Amino acid sequence: MVSWIISRLVVLIFGTLYPAYYSYKAVKSKDIKEYVKWMMYWIIFALFTTAETFTDIFLCWFPFYYELKIAFVAWLLSPYTKGSSLLYRKFVHPTLSSKEKEIDDCLVQAKDRSYDALVHFGKRGLNVAATAAVMAASKGQGALSERLRSFSMQDLTTIRGDGAPAPSSPPPPGSGRASGKHGQPKMSRSASESAGSSGTA
Repeated sequence: MVSWIISRLVVLIFGTLYPAYYSYKAVKSKDIKEYVKWMMYWIIFALFTTAETFTDIFLCWFPFYYELKIAFVAWLLSPYTKGSSLLYRKFVHPTLSSKEKEIDDCLVQAKDRSYDALVHFGKRGLNVAATAAVMAASKGQGALSERLRSFSMQDLTTIRGDGAPAPSSPPPPGSGRASGKHGQPKMSRSASESAGSSGTA
């Protein structure tokens, strides 16, 4: 883990930031020789970074793997070894020159396909968004009309609270029998009292 961190820091500082600063100085000074030197380095470094993505997965167990990466970056940058210029002139430039037409054709086809795919998915995305917006609007309008309809069908007196009182709950079972026993004498007594009073009058 420590070796991985150290190698990442070395590649970041000496393999990326240092060449980037000297590339800036080459652009500022408009020195064609420095342009070419640093362009060759960046091409080699791009290939190294691409290969590193796979070698870090499959070759990280190799003894001194990270130390070899640091040494390789130092070899590319060294003004004595001129590793990036050597690799570019010996291998990269001849290979790219021989395959340049095929690579250009593949890039053009990939560009056209990606543009067509982008347009296709863009249209589908717009259709989905439009459909979702229409459905949301229709659902919102339906809910609003349903709410208004429910208000229009209600009695205004019940909304103000002036309506008739709610019906009382039915008496519990068995209460009718008890009220019959105790209620009957009361009614007969009141009836006899009324009869007595009418008789005396």
